[in-house]
Amino acid sequence: MRLLRLLVVVCVMAWVGVGSGLGQQYGQPDRGQPGDEMIQEYLRRETDKIHETFQQDIASLEHWKSERERFGQEYLYMLGLWPEPAKSPLQATITGTLQGDGFVVDMLHYQSMPRLYVTGNLYRPARVEKGQRLPAVLYVCGHSNAGRNGNKAPYQAHGIWFARHGYVCLVVDTLQLGEIAAIHHGTYREGRWWWHSRGYTSAGVECLNGIRGIDYLISRPDVDPERIAVTGISGGGAATFWIAAADERVKVAVPVSGMADLPSYVSNRVINGHCDCMFLYNTFRWPWVRIASLIAPRAMLFTNSDQDPIFPMDANQRVINRLERLYSLYGAGDFVDSFVSIGGHAYRQDIRQAAYRFINTHLQNDPRVVTDSEVDLVTGPANKREYPIGQEKLRVFPQDSDIPKDELNTTIDRHFVPMAKVKPPKPGEYETWRAPIVTELRRVAFGYFPERIPPAQGVGEQLTSEPGIRVDLRLAVDSPVGRRLQSAVLLVENPDPGARSAERLEALRQWGDVVYACTPRGAGPTRWTRKNPPNYVERAHVLLGRTVDAGRVWDVIAAARHLRAKYPDRLISVAGEGAAAVLAAYAALLEPEIAGVVAIRPPASHMDPDAPQFLNVLRVCDIPDVLGMLAPRPLTLRGWEGEAQAKVARIYAAAGASDKLRQEP
Repeated sequence: MRLLRLLVVVCVMAWVGVGSGLGQQYGQPDRGQPGDEMIQEYLRRETDKIHETFQQDIASLEHWKSERERFGQEYLYMLGLWPEPAKSPLQATITGTLQGDGFVVDMLHYQSMPRLYVTGNLYRPARVEKGQRLPAVLYVCGHSNAGRNGNKAPYQAHGIWFARHGYVCLVVDTLQLGEIAAIHHGTYREGRWWWHSRGYTSAGVECLNGIRGIDYLISRPDVDPERIAVTGISGGGAATFWIAAADERVKVAVPVSGMADLPSYVSNRVINGHCDCMFLYNTFRWPWVRIASLIAPRAMLFTNSDQDPIFPMDANQRVINRLERLYSLYGAGDFVDSFVSIGGHAYRQDIRQAAYRFINTHLQNDPRVVTDSEVDLVTGPANKREYPIGQEKLRVFPQDSDIPKDELNTTIDRHFVPMAKVKPPKPGEYETWRAPIVTELRRVAFGYFPERIPPAQGVGEQLTSEPGIRVDLRLAVDSPVGRRLQSAVLLVENPDPGARSAERLEALRQWGDVVYACTPRGAGPTRWTRKNPPNYVERAHVLLGRTVDAGRVWDVIAAARHLRAKYPDRLISVAGEGAAAVLAAYAALLEPEIAGVVAIRPPASHMDPDAPQFLNVLRVCDIPDVLGMLAPRPLTLRGWEGEAQAKVARIYAAAGASDKLRQEP
């Protein structure tokens, strides 16, 4: 009985660990700043809420199928691929061919969209009967830095094996580590925070490049379009999920070390071990395993290693358990399996054998054990590798001068996701112009906001805007003695404010009898640790369908509504300078109780490096549009000139509210 009780306790502890995000952590949590514990607990709590929603997904097969089409569109949107980009001509070009022992390699490139070049090696059997159609494998590479040769070169053993066993195998370079080297690490390291506002993630590029790779494969007369597999490790494991979930032509998926889940990535900080290509922006707040679930009921072998610090086993168990449950609803439990290897983040013999055998089983009806997986491997120490085929021989562009001069690879982040082009409304059409823009902003940039954010709670200067989040609200300029209070101004402090003189604060009295200063999350007494890389807090937020700045807009609204409750008969305006001016504008746009806005030197666009960032906002509108949509409420623009200011004026004029717009030098 004592043993039975012990087993029960262990099982309960294990179950609690799975549900609460306990498990293998990636380093120690930051504790160097006063707001670290606050924001980490907030992220953990919000993670658990989202993670548990998968139980609703699998309430029944009928429910899952009824949501499947919507999920597909949301998924593509979160990758920056919805509306789906037009499939332009691939312009596939073979630049060289190499004869091997039982196989042939073609060096080729194609354009997944105009001027976005994908370099790859196509491995095919040396002998193919006329008219024979072979199964094909798209091999997507992990993060192996082979420099100018592209990261396809170190993965050549896979292409050789598949070709020798009757497959056509296309091994494609990734964006960052390809022959035309671009950037994966925009928010991890490069400070390109506008990626969030553009809705751009390098995962979207890898997904599209893979889809177009399949387009190329099935265009070939030697490929059977009904027998397509995709596989890869690490970054290639993640890309396997991206591609197979997006493209139902993939009949078999073998992701190797490619997915954990939100409790692992966020609560246990495993995101810190990953670059940006491993993540989409979770706009619609999905439980992460829903991505993998889009592959069901097609064949999938979920492969991991038991000592992999960036794909830990607690996450592995949660993911496969949920996948098995969904596949069982389809009656296809035998089409999903997991394989765990003993060791760290790498290929080993057992992983290769399992991957090859699984693909053989489902594409060639051959379940025999694979015994020749260790032929033609890359060998030797890291600084002195020996390759079956010299890396330079696998170059698609042999010389630097061969690289296309018109390539967009190195600037694709500025082209991949189209920016909205919002024209000012015509007179009399303001409301019908404004309403759909605000609706779309709420859907894709502030989707986690309720219809109305409640007032901040508390007494004195320390308030709570949402559970666990502290906002400081202090009286900065009191009203003159004897004056009847008519209005109040809420001054939004910047996260990194400079010294604010008493004279500058006093100047705000022209817009209100009393001035309160609001310090939103991440500033002053709630500042948290920032390290570049990996920018944990900022990157973790987007995995939960929000940004840090969206949270600050929430704080401003909550503080404004708190003041409104304090002064129920008074007008409440919001003011800010620089980035804080934009926070104030969005707060007013989303909260009708805010009576007006004072915007001092706001950035002209979310593409500006100092601008606040909100998910997908540039797919909907930009800062001048938001300021214009404040009409007919009073808006003061100070220190703003040029086309952006003129656009705001045109919108106010169309709304018949030109008298409410005040523009000051």
